[in-house]
Amino acid sequence: MATSSRSKDKSLSSQSSSTSRPPQAVKYTRRTPSGRIMSLSRDDDLDMSNEFSGQNDYINYTVMMPPTPDNQPAGPSSDNKPDGPSSYTTSRFGSESQRMSRRIGEEEDNYGSNGDSGGNYGSKLERRMSIMRSSNNKSMLLRSQTQDFDHNRWLFETKGTYGVGNAYWSEGDSYGSDTGLSMSDFMDKPWKPLTRKIKVPAAILSPYRVLVAIRMVVLAFFLAWRVQNPNREAMWLWGISIVCEIWFAFSWLLDMLPKLNPINRATDLAALRDKFEKPSPSNPTGRSDLPGVDVFVSTADPEKEPPLVTANTILSILAVDYPVEKISGYISDDGGSILTFEAMAEAIRFAEVWVPFCRKHNIEPRNPDSYFNLKTDPTKNKKRPDFVKDRRWIKREYDEFKVRINGLPEVIRRRSESYNKKEERKEKTLAREKNSGALPPEGVNVPKATWMADGTHWPGTWINPTADHAKGDHAGILQIMSKVPESDPVMGHLDEKKLDFTGVDIRIPMFAYVSREKRPGYDHNKKAGAMNAMVRASAILSNGPFILNLDCDHYIYNSLAIREGMCFMMDRGGDRICYIQFPQRFEGIDPSDRYANHNTVFFDGSMRALDGLQGPVYVGTGCMFRRYALYGFLPPRANEYSGMFGQVKAKAPHIRSQSDDSETQPLTDHPDLNLPKKFGNSAMFNESIAIAEYQGRPLADHASIKNGRPPGALLMPRPPLDAPTVAEAVAVISCWYEDKTEWGEKIGWIYGSVTEDVVTGYRMHNRGWRSVYCVTKRDAFRGTAPINLTDRLHQVLRWATGSVEIFFSKNNAFLASRRIKFRQRIAYLNVGIYPFTSFFLVAYCFLPALSLMSGHFIVSSLNVAFLSYLLLITITLTLLSLLEVKWSGIGLEEWWRNEQFWVIGGTSAHFAAVLQGLLKVIAGIEISFTLTSKSAGEDEDDIFADLYVVKWTSLFVMPLTIIVTNMIALVIGVSRTIYSVIPQWGKLIGGSFFSFWVLAHMYPFIKGLLGRRGRVPTIVYVWAGLISITVSLLLVAIDPPTDNSNSISDSS
Repeated sequence: MATSSRSKDKSLSSQSSSTSRPPQAVKYTRRTPSGRIMSLSRDDDLDMSNEFSGQNDYINYTVMMPPTPDNQPAGPSSDNKPDGPSSYTTSRFGSESQRMSRRIGEEEDNYGSNGDSGGNYGSKLERRMSIMRSSNNKSMLLRSQTQDFDHNRWLFETKGTYGVGNAYWSEGDSYGSDTGLSMSDFMDKPWKPLTRKIKVPAAILSPYRVLVAIRMVVLAFFLAWRVQNPNREAMWLWGISIVCEIWFAFSWLLDMLPKLNPINRATDLAALRDKFEKPSPSNPTGRSDLPGVDVFVSTADPEKEPPLVTANTILSILAVDYPVEKISGYISDDGGSILTFEAMAEAIRFAEVWVPFCRKHNIEPRNPDSYFNLKTDPTKNKKRPDFVKDRRWIKREYDEFKVRINGLPEVIRRRSESYNKKEERKEKTLAREKNSGALPPEGVNVPKATWMADGTHWPGTWINPTADHAKGDHAGILQIMSKVPESDPVMGHLDEKKLDFTGVDIRIPMFAYVSREKRPGYDHNKKAGAMNAMVRASAILSNGPFILNLDCDHYIYNSLAIREGMCFMMDRGGDRICYIQFPQRFEGIDPSDRYANHNTVFFDGSMRALDGLQGPVYVGTGCMFRRYALYGFLPPRANEYSGMFGQVKAKAPHIRSQSDDSETQPLTDHPDLNLPKKFGNSAMFNESIAIAEYQGRPLADHASIKNGRPPGALLMPRPPLDAPTVAEAVAVISCWYEDKTEWGEKIGWIYGSVTEDVVTGYRMHNRGWRSVYCVTKRDAFRGTAPINLTDRLHQVLRWATGSVEIFFSKNNAFLASRRIKFRQRIAYLNVGIYPFTSFFLVAYCFLPALSLMSGHFIVSSLNVAFLSYLLLITITLTLLSLLEVKWSGIGLEEWWRNEQFWVIGGTSAHFAAVLQGLLKVIAGIEISFTLTSKSAGEDEDDIFADLYVVKWTSLFVMPLTIIVTNMIALVIGVSRTIYSVIPQWGKLIGGSFFSFWVLAHMYPFIKGLLGRRGRVPTIVYVWAGLISITVSLLLVAIDPPTDNSNSISDSS
């Protein structure tokens, strides 16, 4: 019997022992050697509801333990069975209890009923359990203490199987002879969330927020003091410095405001399997009810993006741990290269043995090149006895696969030459027949075609480009290289020529090669256009409700990554998530990470912080999209934020489909909130939109889940592809399909920017969607990054150019809708503004040199007030950095590398990007920064040889000028002070300190220019000499030297 209040427990315990008294409340005790019982409980009635109870109240039950030989109810024995119904549930331990009663004795006890009812209920020695909901959210255990009992003997005789929840439980045990009940019937199975938020500890986050506020106040007082105390001797120096400092404070504020609410997240993969892949009445066979996922890989040039790297990425996708029939792979070859096409065909052939091998031995990672290059013991955690033999065989197969891939260019060339010679002989024979046995005087003109292995012309780009077969002029190509797999597992068997795949599913996912049509006169919109073509083709072929976007050099490092992302999409509220962004992790980076290629400050700091707002930005790869959101539709539910700081939150109104007459629409409507209408003239594609939306909904297995779908809705097998379906997919990748549609404007990847990824994510957030940052314990994806200084700067230049384009476009965050949060708007505003900091950064890096050369400083003197402000600003910045390192998990060295490259990139790539953007907006002039000279590395065996390669580029001019100018200024400043009649050491110390600050940030750039073993290219010496001469002449012109001897004689 369960009690529901503390007072009732006390009144029951005070009564004398009788048949009407229930067992006492549980007390944790132990028996001393003397026989005395000593209590170990801290409180007879401990209320833990406030601390542990949650929405589901998993622990808020009262449990009545069944009677056992050591837990006997007090009261007189009786041989009579109860006449009325028992107040407990039917016994599930009856038969075993009777057997044990014969061993122990004939003692029988009765349970007392409630005294007010007058009933007398009892039973023989039985074990019973009653689980009832507690009205006061307390977990209590009622039992009574009896005579001594040998627990060890009891456990030995019952083989340790007594009780619910024991460490040992036999598979075949059941309760009673004919009840048919098992352990699972007693286990509580509440609804489980698939994800949970893990907040940053308040001990770290609260001081972090306080320090941000303190530094804001200190900066405000410092800037006010600087404005009120100008340097009258050098107003120009003071004016430049104060403008730069105000901008730096504004830029720091834009960077810090979105970082005030960082969070972490965790997923429950076991709960995902229980919900979607466990046998149930609606799914008796346990077939997966997970939605489909289409994986996109994009490539454009096999010379810059080696086919072997792309093939390894495809193999990691095909071997991913996700239902085979629910995954589909696509590669977009925007160059239409036969080399990429045949490399993918070779990858599919190798996947037929690689994928089952990964499943059989649970291989991680499933990129063969990365797996075979692991430095760890490959046999660790491998249980199968044939693993070593299988690994040796598959390694030999992979080596042969690499040889075939690397030999493809020569194979294609020889094949094409052979076929071309045959065609030439045929043409000559025909010409002789038409010209009476003689060749025509103009000869025979046979195009040098590129041939496929089946003896037909390659429809894409030829080795010798001609009309209709060039990079920007070729037909659309779509090839299904791996058909739609069977809906049920296909188990392998023992094959003497291959591995033993007995009991292993040997299916591989569907895979398609796509190369969109390109023709002169059409704007193909670079990567964004290729991605949109792949979106349309995949909607016809597989129509997965979710799309995973990867670069060709970013492979799946964690085979469970898609499942991790699916936990967020299928969880409560997942229908409002537009995409899941995974962090980018890189391989092949030099150990010191000289140029901050890992970019951990952004991926582990800024992105975690944005996850606490409306979600992280889309960074181009490693992102799982909701197809319906990518089509430009609005979320099922959204909020609007009004007020100066977005503090007023209200539910967004439902937007209905708008008519074609734009004059009837209200003027306050934001263009991003208009529903998309023009998808093109493909009826098959238009029909797939509603299907993708429905299949992407979470399961409606809980009352709090809105906009869900019933369980078992996705169990139907996929139909095989037929010729009309493939023909329709070819039609939607034609170059004319997007004419008079909204593709690239509202639908799909957005056109008009180099950084189409950021703009696409911004548009989704602008409609009210949310995104999630998924950081897995094992990296989800890994890729490569440029470790060469020039390549790194050109990468940063492209990003900064895209940010400038965003700032001068309608995608500026100033024009965002009210559905985007205030601090999320600040984050997007910072994306467009941060390149403009380069102007102020360049000016500030020259200030120390100007101070040393002119003999003045930014302040009139190094007084206590200036030094105090400087000390406070430095201390708060250091403490903020330490706390940010604490909650983000980055290292101090990584933080310092990021600071260094911020100065290097800001004075070079960002500065050039702003100039390029301004010239494009104002004058319509486009400037491209290209490589002008190259010095190749000498050591091919060194994996970091590219780090020491010096490729001169115009981006080097500004940082080199800053370095040389500061070095010359240091020499001039020291000389001026030493030989001065009245040395001003304070100004020298101030100028030298800031000059060394600049040079310390430029140190990685200097190392990059020196190359290996200090071999500086001649071009660097030339530019350094020119800059030195220019600076010296400017100094003489501005501050000409005076004749000291004449001045002395005149004074005498």
